[in-house]
Amino acid sequence: MQDIIRRLLAQLGEDPDREGLRETPRRVERSLEFLTSGYRTNIDDVINGALFTVEYNEMVIVRDIDFYSLCEHHLLPFFGKCHVAYIPDGRVIGLSKLPRLVDVFARRLQVQERLTQQIAGEIESRIAPIGVGVVMEATHLCMAMRGVSKQNSVTTTSAMLGAFHDDARTRNEFLQLIRHAGPRTMVGDALTEDACVSDT
Repeated sequence: MQDIIRRLLAQLGEDPDREGLRETPRRVERSLEFLTSGYRTNIDDVINGALFTVEYNEMVIVRDIDFYSLCEHHLLPFFGKCHVAYIPDGRVIGLSKLPRLVDVFARRLQVQERLTQQIAGEIESRIAPIGVGVVMEATHLCMAMRGVSKQNSVTTTSAMLGAFHDDARTRNEFLQLIRHAGPRTMVGDALTEDACVSDT
């Protein structure tokens, strides 16, 4: 990869041997490996058994999850907030696992639409809840730095599964809560201690 980056720098009209660029190929390689680490992450290891049987069937929300990803069309960053909700059907997932799942899928070459669907689909497949809702709001540097150059535009995508898709009241409750609730909160009655366990 470092040889490719050196050739790229030369193609851009730079001297890859000048002082400021000598270590750039190594740094870029390490940076790209981190930013695409989701390809090499085992989701079972991320969840690490943090699935719990709990008698709770109200909405659970984790909102304002920061994420960073790379647009697969231009390899430029897009970043913002992810809001995740689900209604358990006898099983919950450790709260810290939801941001970790977001990171797994965000650290790949992505489009925001697919990223949103992948997060919702993974939660659905892991705990079979009554419903899952995911909303992502992001700034895309491929729109802000180039092309239309609109620095203040925000792209919003959603994935609504189960009750969030079928029941307008459930969907609207979720959308209202992510607009008005405090940061990074669970909404509903207090969960049991097991539901709040983040790592096992």
